[in-house]
Amino acid sequence: MHVPLILTDFLDRAVKYYSNKTAVIDGERRLTYKEVAQRVQKLTRGLQSLGIEKGDRVSYLAPNSLEMFEGFYGVFQAGGVMNSLNTRLKPEDYIFILNHAESKVLFVDHVLYERIKGIKDQLETVETFIVHGMEEDKGEDLSYEKWLAGFKDSPAERAPLEENDLACLLYTSGTTGNPKGVMLTHRSSYLHALTTMHHLRVRDDDTLLHVLPMFHVNGWGSPFYYTANGCTQVMQREMDGHSILENVKSEGVTVMHMAPTVLNMVIESYGSLKDPYKLDQELRIVIAGSAPPPAFVKRIEEDLKWEFIQVYGMTETSPLVTTSQLLTEQKDLAPEDKHRLKAKQGYEMIGSDVRVVNDEGEDVPWDGKSAGEIVVRSNNVMEGYWKNPEATASTIRDGFFHTGDMANVDEGGYVEIVDRKKDVIISGGENISSIEVEGVLYEHPAVLEAAIISVPHEKWGEAPHAIVVLREEAEVTQDDLIQFAREHMAHFKVPKGITFTDALPKTASGKIQKVQLRKPFWEGKDRFIN
Repeated sequence: MHVPLILTDFLDRAVKYYSNKTAVIDGERRLTYKEVAQRVQKLTRGLQSLGIEKGDRVSYLAPNSLEMFEGFYGVFQAGGVMNSLNTRLKPEDYIFILNHAESKVLFVDHVLYERIKGIKDQLETVETFIVHGMEEDKGEDLSYEKWLAGFKDSPAERAPLEENDLACLLYTSGTTGNPKGVMLTHRSSYLHALTTMHHLRVRDDDTLLHVLPMFHVNGWGSPFYYTANGCTQVMQREMDGHSILENVKSEGVTVMHMAPTVLNMVIESYGSLKDPYKLDQELRIVIAGSAPPPAFVKRIEEDLKWEFIQVYGMTETSPLVTTSQLLTEQKDLAPEDKHRLKAKQGYEMIGSDVRVVNDEGEDVPWDGKSAGEIVVRSNNVMEGYWKNPEATASTIRDGFFHTGDMANVDEGGYVEIVDRKKDVIISGGENISSIEVEGVLYEHPAVLEAAIISVPHEKWGEAPHAIVVLREEAEVTQDDLIQFAREHMAHFKVPKGITFTDALPKTASGKIQKVQLRKPFWEGKDRFIN
């Protein structure tokens, strides 16, 4: 029996079993799964009235919101492909993506509307603009709620879909050249949801706080697997530590996903509370991205009594393929050993074949030292890059997706990223992991945030340089930090210089944009750091 794996199944299941349960909390708005589904039917009918057919791209430019959430299911029911846009891009990026994707409809939140107004005449295929949160139509641009009210909420006729049909087209924020459109099918996202809900122990009594933007690999696919389990989902519109903590406390949040830099922000905000509180509920923190220092794990699990879970993945892998949760035989390890393991990317999730290979394609020894590139074979892996066969062929080779992340594997099979290929610093012939150096600097009590980049060096070719944000009222000199680093690592890895700054540039998901930090140092070929 062939039953296609279609993402709309997840909302259908939630409505069937959790119809009157609160599904979405967005500020003052609280809707049940039944109410959300009724709005989705209206949205489906509305898209069909605009001529959206199977395979058409529909774009969203919005923060985490009710409108963004219901967009996934309304677009899928109409047979469309969801193209969610990064809210921090420049107008020229939107011009490229929307034209390249050949989007027919653009939904935009009113707080982002001004970014689109000036480029509308350069969008070649977008026929309709619909604005969330705008009370009245403005010229040809439609008010979302007013437009939605014109359609019935009874079950809409759905486009016939197969599991290998395209579901999402997500553009990576490439550091060079134009963004690449990652093609994810219903099948890949569906199977990813099944394996991820198992490993993250998703339950129907969970309340998820959407911290990661939902345009960011669908917020790690969370609108799918948390919906399938009838979880309550709280929309976090802004990346603010105090606001996150307030939602956690007031809404009884039990799980949230975020990048390490956002976790650091939350930890700092919690530490600044005049009256720190202990939560009544258990809370799982799912961290995706580069490995945080073990000190972060200790702070979360021992001081705050929250559970720390490190995961790893990419847009091209739907995204999660590994988890660092402890295995049964590791439960009796010393606390510091547990923290060290949990800070790693971990072992492969069910359904993914994750390897670390050298330049000859051979698995590196499981010695915790030998570095190679992470490659992945899985049903989760993308179909390829939209209208870019060259980039697809260079990334998917010999049946494996090549991530560009460098890692080692310990004797227990735990993968640990040492750096992105482009971020590994080769100084005087020695490879230096920027992540390792950052981890040492984070141990200094004055350091709030740190990023290690390569800078040109007259003697060594390039050398590590630290960009540091200090804690409020902290005082420390460049020499102090360099001496601290020398006491905790091999001297050739120590930053040759320190630049202090008020803030580090970040993506919308909280990743530090090292390409921006490196640029000033490399713009002039003769600008050496001695």
